[in-house]
Amino acid sequence: MSLFAKMEKAYGWKLKGEPVPLKGGFLHKMYRVETEQGTYALKLLNRFVMQRETAMDNYAEAERLERLLEQKGIPILPALTIGGRKMQEIDGEYFYLFDYYEGKPLRAGEITEYHCTQMGKALATIHAADRESGKEDYQGMSIDWDFYLSALEKTDTRLYEMLKSCQGLLVESQENGNRARKNLPNLLAVCHNDMDCKNVLWNGEDYRIIDLECLSYGNPMLELFELALCWSGYEECRIDFRLFQAFLEGYGSAGGKMPADWETLYDCNNGRLEWLEYNLKRVLGIDCGDDEKQMGIEQVEETIRHIIYYAKMREEILGHCIDNPY
Repeated sequence: MSLFAKMEKAYGWKLKGEPVPLKGGFLHKMYRVETEQGTYALKLLNRFVMQRETAMDNYAEAERLERLLEQKGIPILPALTIGGRKMQEIDGEYFYLFDYYEGKPLRAGEITEYHCTQMGKALATIHAADRESGKEDYQGMSIDWDFYLSALEKTDTRLYEMLKSCQGLLVESQENGNRARKNLPNLLAVCHNDMDCKNVLWNGEDYRIIDLECLSYGNPMLELFELALCWSGYEECRIDFRLFQAFLEGYGSAGGKMPADWETLYDCNNGRLEWLEYNLKRVLGIDCGDDEKQMGIEQVEETIRHIIYYAKMREEILGHCIDNPY
């Protein structure tokens, strides 16, 4: 019996046609589920992620913070509570259900200064939901690139050459980031941790922020810098500094505190190294399903392009930040 048939039985639903896979998720699987009782979005959680020792605690904390954002009236799309719980489980498969929202993520050419201003304001309200003094429990990044090179040399010559050509840059970025983390301001706030363009659905000027399973406390200034880059074209390796400025100005206009040390933020913004490692594991079949290999290949290629572009743009990004006090 399929998960959807089990859901019919568990929730007393009557499906109207087959559930439709939705695009956009790089980690979990999404479906549109139409029933006689209503239309829902279902997020089926990656079973390998759920096997991690910290998974349940992380999701529980994210759910707590999601409820906090709901109470603050922030335009999010929260998971439904069924049977007193947000996370649902049927026969070992874990998932979240949402009311289906008729919206879509913006493509690169559709993003305007208006959108970036609104996202800056939204981020400031998320960060203001709760703050505390302190620093993240960051143990430092220690990715063994030689291990992945050795494994790729035997399995995928093309990816091996791509990774080998930028190994020095990867090591440098990792080392710079570990040093810079020590210089981050002593401040924590509620952070979305993945509020890029694919995780905001728009319907005209109305929007909902989705993918809230990564909510946690983090450094708000680092998240501000990361998202200003993402919304201004970093994903396409073509930063538009008008959009970058609109995002930061929106954040400041909503009461967000602006950074002083941009160079530290630049060096700390190296989380793509961990995303690269995760996808190298997908390519090599480590802690993942066979159906994830192609996604892994695509994401390795794209992530390496992003890392190279980011290094190339260092002086221009920092020059713009320093020359514009916001």
